[in-house]
Amino acid sequence: MREKPAVLAREIVARSRLFAVEELQLRFSNGVERTYERLVGKAGYGAVMVVAMADAEHALLVEEYCAGTDDYQLSLPKGLIEPGEEVLDAANRELKEEAGFGAERLEYLTDLSLSPGYMNQRIRVVLARDLYEERLPGDEPEPMAVSRVNLRELSSLVAHPQFSEGRALAALYLTRDLLVQRGELVL
Repeated sequence: MREKPAVLAREIVARSRLFAVEELQLRFSNGVERTYERLVGKAGYGAVMVVAMADAEHALLVEEYCAGTDDYQLSLPKGLIEPGEEVLDAANRELKEEAGFGAERLEYLTDLSLSPGYMNQRIRVVLARDLYEERLPGDEPEPMAVSRVNLRELSSLVAHPQFSEGRALAALYLTRDLLVQRGELVL
């Protein structure tokens, strides 16, 4: 395993309400020095993304306005983990807030990063099954539309003009493959 570069200096060079830009002065094991910048989320407890199975082959998607792309996008329910909250509890809360469903069975699957070269944030992917209707008030400025995607037809989702989030696509494919491996879904 490679030796990580030595951090010669680190400094926050810009800050917003949600993020900070940290500049890192690094020296690699071969003596080369470089300056890197990374986006650092405000200190917190992480985030969750929920693959909520409406039935044996359909997962729920929510539609929300995304400032980064300046349009409405389809994705999976997701949000921040609150202080003192367990990952599975956060997933169930976000599912209730964004999609209007709770889950009887929740299973942690994996962590995903968005852009590890520039960001330190990770999101915990949770599989939710045995859904029941329950809505909690959330922090969204408007209600989210809820739709479904068939795990057997994920390739068509990639072509959808309102779907572009790589983490959500990875979570859906991971879930599909896990369910196939367990014999719970046949392709």
